[in-house]
Amino acid sequence: MKIKIDRDLCEANAVCLDYAPKVFTLDDNDELHVTEAELTEANRAAIAQAVKHCPRGALSADE
Repeated sequence: MKIKIDRDLCEANAVCLDYAPKVFTLDDNDELHVTEAELTEANRAAIAQAVKHCPRGALSADE
């Protein structure tokens, strides 16, 4: 799975961290990073929820 962040849309609201805290992180400058880009059975649903609930639609994921 490839997770994409549209940096023009991302406002670092951290909603994705609520759904997938092992997959996403915010740095000290409030920039979002993907820390676990590999799709596993354990994180598939969490990533899907993070993408779905991103308030700015800044996340996408391709399998």
